[in-house]
Parts: sequence; structure tokens; C-alpha cells
Amino acid sequence: MKKCTVALLGLFTVLAFLAPASAQERYPSRPVEFIVPFGPGGGADQLARKMARLLEPELKVSVPAVNVPGATGGTGMAKLVASPADGYSIAVYIADTHALLATTANPRWKNEDLVPLGIMIRQPSALFVKTDSPWKTWNDVAKAAKASPGKLKVAVVGLGSVDEMALKYMESKGLKFTAVPYAKPGERYTAILGGHADLLYEQPGDVRSFLDSKQMRAVLMFNQERVLPEFADVMSSKEARLEVYLPQFRSVVVRAGTDPQRVKVLADAVARVAADPEYYAFLKESLALRDSFIPAGQAKKFLDGELAVMEKFAAQLKKQ
Repeated sequence: MKKCTVALLGLFTVLAFLAPASAQERYPSRPVEFIVPFGPGGGADQLARKMARLLEPELKVSVPAVNVPGATGGTGMAKLVASPADGYSIAVYIADTHALLATTANPRWKNEDLVPLGIMIRQPSALFVKTDSPWKTWNDVAKAAKASPGKLKVAVVGLGSVDEMALKYMESKGLKFTAVPYAKPGERYTAILGGHADLLYEQPGDVRSFLDSKQMRAVLMFNQERVLPEFADVMSSKEARLEVYLPQFRSVVVRAGTDPQRVKVLADAVARVAADPEYYAFLKESLALRDSFIPAGQAKKFLDGELAVMEKFAAQLKKQ
């Protein structure tokens, strides 16, 4: 009897050692890759690198940011959905990339492929010109656009983006511009400063250094009201009789199918980062809304709502 008991104990010990590693693994136990679907220097990159530094002490592993630019963020999202659903890859997901689900026939991912961990930044977009541009106000730009349809070039993040949707809407109102896509933010900013583009479609915080150094200035804010005190003298799109807003947002997502417990670990860490005073300072520096953060539990509803607005807007543009 004793020999049988000893044998059984030995068998249980062996089985314990043979149990799947995933059942015993502390999560996370190795670096969590942070995919940035755009080039260095832009708002998505700035967000990822700030969050990565704040996430590392929360997750107790390194969080390397990896730039994967291309296709208005589509290349980076393709990398995320091709990665294992194990919680070791997360990505920045922004409004421009989300818009591809409404503007392209065969996007490389679906809304259901992503689980949002939180909406991190919300802010209006704007059109900027070089400081010494001959156009001092939006009315000057509109007059030039009507006089020479398609001649004015606008540097945008990519085709199918919120940027291009706004320009197509303005074309329906008699303001035809030519969208010029640049996957890398630095190239986009250099284009306007070097005279290769006439205007830049961007978020104010992303070009803060150029605004502070008086190299760029805003001429139109895509919003119903003049919500940012720093741009109190800049006309809103509603004032310009252009009913186009499409505010920018930047979120963090993980691949659908990831263990819910791992999703919770990530979402809780993201929420703690969003509450960090250093992150609030980052929002202020980025000229973003103070109440930008939307936690994981409400983020899916937010993304669904934004997509519905984009789909309706895209359908209206097709009819025009």
C-alpha cells in the first residue's frame, strides 16, 4: 500500500512538471511590444513612447516601441493581428486608421479583431500654413482654393484617412485641394516648411514645437467651437460653414482572442498610466482635451460610435 502511495505521489510530481508553461507563467514575464503604425516624431509615436516609459514600472517588464509605418496605419495593424493573441503585442490605434474601415473596400483587419485597452487622447484637428504664407486667414485660403481648384496641396497622413475625408467634403463645397500623403510625420512637416505643400492637416499638439518657434500657424480648426484657448483667434469649421469635424483620437489596442485575464492586466496598467500626473502633463503639452481618457470598459462603445459616424460621412461623400 505504501509503495502504491509513493508511486502515485511520484506520478503527480511528474505531471506537475509537465503542465503547460502558460498555466504557470507570470504575465507578463517578457517584453511587451508596442507597435506604432506610423513613423517617428508624430503624435502616435509620442504617445507610445510616453506610455511605454510609464507602463514599464506597472508591468515590470520592458515595453519597446516599434515603428511600423505605411498604408495610413494599416501596415502596423496587419502586424498586430498577425501576432499571437498572447498579450505580448499592443498597438496605438488612431482615428485615421479607424477611418479605413469606412473608406476602403478590403481593410486588412476588422473592428472585431481589436480589443481596446483605453482611449488615451482626444483633440480637434486643424489646417496649418507656414508662418510667412501669403494667406493670413481661412478666408484667404478659401479664396485661393476657389480661384485655382486643385492647385493647393495639403500634406496628409495617408489616403482613406480622416484627413482625406475632410478634404473630400470641402471639395463638395467648392473648395478643391490636392491631398499629398506622407507616412512619416517628419516628411509631412518638412513638406510644408520646405514649400512642397501649401497646407498641413494635423493636430496642434503634434506640431507644438513649430508653433512655439513661429514656423507654422493655424488657419482653420475642425470643430464646432473654438475650444482651445491657444487658438482663440482661429476660425472653427462651423464658423466657416463647413459641417465637418471628425476629431482625432488615439487609443491602445490588443488583438482579440487574448486571454481576458491578460487583457485586464493590460487595461488596469493603462488606466493607472492615464491617472499619472506625468501623463496629465503630457496631455496639456499635447493640447489635448483634459478628459481625453476613456477606460477599457467604455472604449469599445466609443470606437463603435466613431466608426458609425465615419461610415455615414463616407456614404454621404459617395453621393456627392
